[in-house]
Amino acid sequence: MNKVALIKTNFLKCIIAFLFILNGNINAQSQESKNVISNQLKWSERMALSIMKRAPKAWQIDNNEKTKWDYKLGLAMMSFEELYKKTKNPIYLEYAKGYAESTINEKGEILNYKLDDYNIDNINAGKILFDLYDSTKEQRYLIAMQTLRKQLETHPRTNSGGFWHKKIYPYQMWLDGLYMGAPFYARYTSVFENGTAFDDIAKQFEEIHKHTLDLKTGLLFHAWDESKQMGWANKETGTSPNFWSRSIGWYMMALTDVLDYMPKDHPKRKELIQYLNAISKAVLKYQDKSGLWYQVTDAGNKKGNYLEASGSEMFVYAFAKGYNKGYLPEKYKKAALRGFDGIVKKLITLDSDGEIHITQVCASAGLGGNPYRDGSYEYYIGEKIKVDNSHGLGPFILAALELEK
Repeated sequence: MNKVALIKTNFLKCIIAFLFILNGNINAQSQESKNVISNQLKWSERMALSIMKRAPKAWQIDNNEKTKWDYKLGLAMMSFEELYKKTKNPIYLEYAKGYAESTINEKGEILNYKLDDYNIDNINAGKILFDLYDSTKEQRYLIAMQTLRKQLETHPRTNSGGFWHKKIYPYQMWLDGLYMGAPFYARYTSVFENGTAFDDIAKQFEEIHKHTLDLKTGLLFHAWDESKQMGWANKETGTSPNFWSRSIGWYMMALTDVLDYMPKDHPKRKELIQYLNAISKAVLKYQDKSGLWYQVTDAGNKKGNYLEASGSEMFVYAFAKGYNKGYLPEKYKKAALRGFDGIVKKLITLDSDGEIHITQVCASAGLGGNPYRDGSYEYYIGEKIKVDNSHGLGPFILAALELEK
């Protein structure tokens, strides 16, 4: 090979090498840009993409090591389904579908689910199955829904007709349980039973309102023990001793969601709207100047109390949806906007790649059990506070979606 040919060959190799490196850099930059979550997106999508980034499989939320049927994950997946309805982006529906496929086999059997545990929490994740069944027509989803409905047929009740929270908590109704069971029950009876169970669904709200309402504040206590045998129960009324924001938030979300399915001419519909207005009026009184609400709703900045994310998100959702549906007056839309602004400013943190995190989420709270939970003020403020706990993820997306309407 002569010198000129050799120079041309080496030059060509250099060009090819340069193009290879350039292409690699472009691909790397493209890949990097794919991993960046744009701040131009709505908050609902920014949160959803952040969740997916941390947990490529939905069951990995909360750093779970294996999949499980779980009310918190069900709530998160329901928010992804709602986000899909708004954006039509299939990645959100596929994410929720992936969770369902990991927990329900082809026979319709639900992973780690035992009907005779009679745990009302286990009903909640069933809400995601309606849309999945509609879109896929896979029998597994219908069978799973029928199983959950069967639980409600035989679920133990208080003497006055309210569902126990769990078999291990006899004669107890918790505010949480209204959200876990009632919206699924309402949608199921609307779709499959011609609405025959709406009187029974309304009965659940009537019982919890009658037995947990505090006339002084207008707030609802976290739980009620009909037997008055639990150590946390007031010996005269059976109520637990404190107001927990997330439990009230569960109740308010339950009201707004059940009303989606209750016929407009049903005689109990007006009563549920009245309940929503009454609790909204009480909750609004305790909104902090930041727009947020405290862990123990009525205790303000008492030592140890803190502005809690999940309860604040649930109140924002209920206020915004209540206004959007015409159940609540305009002042609640304004309160919802103040609340969401407070969440973003005070509780959201941002990474350099656009990933967002929700802080100050109460990890869990309940009553009784082992170790024993006494429902005291000290108990509620002493439970773990976490970042990106699943209780704070789904309600954030749902609240954002309502405010984007």
